[in-house]
Amino acid sequence: MKEMQQTISQSVSLSGTGLHTGQYVTVCFKPAPVNHGYKFIRVDLEGKPEIEADVDYVKDTERGTNLEKNGVRISTTEHLLAAVFGMGIDNLIIELDGIEIPILDGSARFWVEKIKEAGIIVQEAEREVFELKQTIRYYNPETKSELIAIPSDELRFSAVIQFNTKVLDTQFSALSSMNDFEKEISNCRTFVFLHELEYLIQHNLIKGGDLNNAIVFVDRVLSQEELDRLSAHFDRPRIEVVETGILNNLELHYLNEPARHKLLDVVGDMALLGRRIKAQIIATRPGHTSNVEFTRLIKAHIGKASTASPLNRFDLNKPPVFDINAIKRLLPHRPPFLLVDKVLEVTANGVVGFKNVTMNEAFFVGHFPEEPVMPGVLQIEAMAQTGGILILSSVPDPENYMTYFLKIDQVKFRQKVVPGDTLVFELKLVSPIRRGLCHMRGTAWVGEKVVMEAEMLAQIARKPGV
Repeated sequence: MKEMQQTISQSVSLSGTGLHTGQYVTVCFKPAPVNHGYKFIRVDLEGKPEIEADVDYVKDTERGTNLEKNGVRISTTEHLLAAVFGMGIDNLIIELDGIEIPILDGSARFWVEKIKEAGIIVQEAEREVFELKQTIRYYNPETKSELIAIPSDELRFSAVIQFNTKVLDTQFSALSSMNDFEKEISNCRTFVFLHELEYLIQHNLIKGGDLNNAIVFVDRVLSQEELDRLSAHFDRPRIEVVETGILNNLELHYLNEPARHKLLDVVGDMALLGRRIKAQIIATRPGHTSNVEFTRLIKAHIGKASTASPLNRFDLNKPPVFDINAIKRLLPHRPPFLLVDKVLEVTANGVVGFKNVTMNEAFFVGHFPEEPVMPGVLQIEAMAQTGGILILSSVPDPENYMTYFLKIDQVKFRQKVVPGDTLVFELKLVSPIRRGLCHMRGTAWVGEKVVMEAEMLAQIARKPGV
């Protein structure tokens, strides 16, 4: 079943105070077109600079995941991004009039509520979901943080935290389906140990913090004088330590709420990957630094896989999506000008076609017969036919349409194609198909080597008399 991209149906806003800056900031979610991804816009700055929610722009992970591009910064992005990703949003404009995302209650709950208020709409473009084929592991020997991604039929998460303290030892949490994010994870709040809280207060580092922002675990005995000082700092009538070893500022939603929140952070940081993946993510002692480094590893793996030969990405022994007989029903071409043998994959955004080049091709009789080379124009024609299959598969009655190519641009021939070669054509949409116009970028492979590249603009039109 195809997964389609999603955005929100209308703009919504939410205001609050940044945890570290104490600055009051308004965030506005706005619908975005297909293939837009998540983009932050600092509307308080001249020129309204944009920052893509991309792991490449993570500046640091000090007290949160912070982005920076061209000197423009967005701080504490993880809870907001967890909500957006967890609710299945693919494309979103995120405007804010300050540097730091509001902390709210320290969870993703209020962002989820705003997304639901805006409404979610399905868009006319398929999601690009990367299917992991091998295990990827990140390990930090200093922090003993370990994150592993293993192949899976859908995205799943689990997290283990280990602090080795009486008030918070080992906890486990799991998210077996992203459909459960709102119910099981979104309302889980961040947590802090008392000694960390005291340090932050003494160094004036949580200017916007109050006891509504976090669960506070008490990891040492407190005198009444210290409790009174905390009460005065946070303007609370009385603060005390409850039996479970936390301050009485709130009640836990779950016994393992800290582990669930750490899972929430992993989701938010991995949203910076910029796409969805099919994988099971297992996180042990995760933190923002390890989450980001792990996400960078996965992004590098995806980049390498996307530039690898399709022969390495597809099982050529599987039945094709279209065999030669199905192709003949789609295309009007016939031998010797039918130049596609089978189609390995068709999605809403791309197509992969396959041709065996043999000495029996009619053109080898006259094209350098002493040293046969497949003519470049016929390589382009074969690629065009593969692209034509993508266009025609987008209409319910392809037998009533013809494909006409309007422009072929940026053609590059990189290597000779000779008898015995297997040509694989991979074409991807540059923009969604609209009004019968299709703009594609194609690559032709022989084994591990790229032999030809081109951009193509085509249009489908009904056959005369139909």
